Amino acid sequence: MLFAVAFIACALASAAPVEDAEAAWPQSALPYWRKPFVSSFALQGRIRTSALVAGAKTLETIAYSTPARNRLMGTKGHNDTVTYLYNQLTALNYYNVTLQPWQGLIQLSGTAALFVNTWNISTIVAQFSPSGNISAPLTAVANLGCNATDYPPAVRGNIALVSRGSCTFASKSALAGAAGAQGAVIYNNIPGGIPGMTLGTEPSPFGPTVPTLGISRENGTDLVSRLASGPVVGNLYVKTDIANATTYNVLAETEHGDDENVLVLGAHSDSVDAGPGINDNGSGSIGILEVAKQLAAFRVRNSVRFAWWSGEEEGLLGSTYYVEHLSEEERAKIRLYLNFDMIASPNYIYGIFDGDGSSFNQSGPTGSADIQSFFQRFFKWRRLNHTAIPFNGRSDYAPFTAAGIPAGGIETGAEEIKTPAQAAQFGGQAGIALDANYHGPGDNFTNLALVPFTVNARAIAHGVATFARSFAGIHFNTTDDDDDDDEKRRHVRRTPVINYGGRIARARDVPARQYVV
Repeated sequence: MLFAVAFIACALASAAPVEDAEAAWPQSALPYWRKPFVSSFALQGRIRTSALVAGAKTLETIAYSTPARNRLMGTKGHNDTVTYLYNQLTALNYYNVTLQPWQGLIQLSGTAALFVNTWNISTIVAQFSPSGNISAPLTAVANLGCNATDYPPAVRGNIALVSRGSCTFASKSALAGAAGAQGAVIYNNIPGGIPGMTLGTEPSPFGPTVPTLGISRENGTDLVSRLASGPVVGNLYVKTDIANATTYNVLAETEHGDDENVLVLGAHSDSVDAGPGINDNGSGSIGILEVAKQLAAFRVRNSVRFAWWSGEEEGLLGSTYYVEHLSEEERAKIRLYLNFDMIASPNYIYGIFDGDGSSFNQSGPTGSADIQSFFQRFFKWRRLNHTAIPFNGRSDYAPFTAAGIPAGGIETGAEEIKTPAQAAQFGGQAGIALDANYHGPGDNFTNLALVPFTVNARAIAHGVATFARSFAGIHFNTTDDDDDDDEKRRHVRRTPVINYGGRIARARDVPARQYVV
């Protein structure tokens, strides 16, 4: 059940105080009826790089103040992030701020090792891998290991050696297990090591997973070459500590505006266990937080709901829980969803989700193409190059598109290697990752790119200001007259009521209670 939180009793010692926005922007303190209606120009003009920097540094301080130095879902680092967000939003007296509790699995720790004779191969543990200590011959798997036929009979009882690519890590691990392998070693399909990998918390359709770890492409191809000359015995060790944890989505909805026509925008607030997650996804979290803070200076015609999702790194758990617990009536009120995940990558591109499917043959629900065009116009107006990126369900927009809600957003890139063409478009260095620190300890403030951070935060402001006034230009599955009504509806103060139905296996309801860190 979603519940309103009266007050968070324990404030962060490490959190920065709420900024005195009123001193710089007096109209934020005006009574709602005296505020001007929001406009893109005005809202963009209030977005300052210095405020984004301050927010990102606060999240880094939160992470580094914990022994684990991260903001992993369900841990103190993430709970303190939730507290920080809640305090910042409630101080505005502009939003109905709520915390939505749910439970899910987290990996508290994980270690892995792989030895071939005396060669200690550098590894990364697959998150949510079963534990195991295995000594067995390695067997190379054909193709990319995404089909049962790729696994030869000889893999039974052995350790499967599989290339990354095409299908999920969980699919490769489960297919290896189904073929009788005791464990799986997945090597990267691009130079270097795998920056992060997870088997997820959902059962695989191919069966149980096996102890799984990752290695670099260089070491993987070396092992394949050795296998061509004869048997190679590996000693694989994986140890993971997996537990159930309570965590929270943070939701903030404008107290005014038409709640029959709702804009929802979101960013995930958690990190992986390897580091503080300041680009992934502190950048998106702070980007939408700063827009939310500055929106408080204006009136809106449509209701705007900001969301910070937990559990994205474990498999989009928080956003999925939220969408699957909306009633049909509440789902229908959401006109579109905008997602912002990694908006300050150091070797960045300006990527826009391919809503019309023209670039990657994966489109979103009706209206998603219009969102893509909307952001294309933003970058064109700023004379900035932009490119389509796959709309493949990799971030928190996936449960919204699955529910038929138009969605879109922008990103600056993760582990993908920058191509020469992209380097010509956006600068930076071809042949290295868009974010070389992705899912690693180096994902900190020092490695943020502030130019795209600011540009993309202003793109968020442009989207919020535009759709808070009207959804004109967005085509929906059903015919309605909301564009005309935008100019006619009264701005009604209300407390939103959200009804939930059904349950899902990966996240359980938690009894309503006050949230105390």
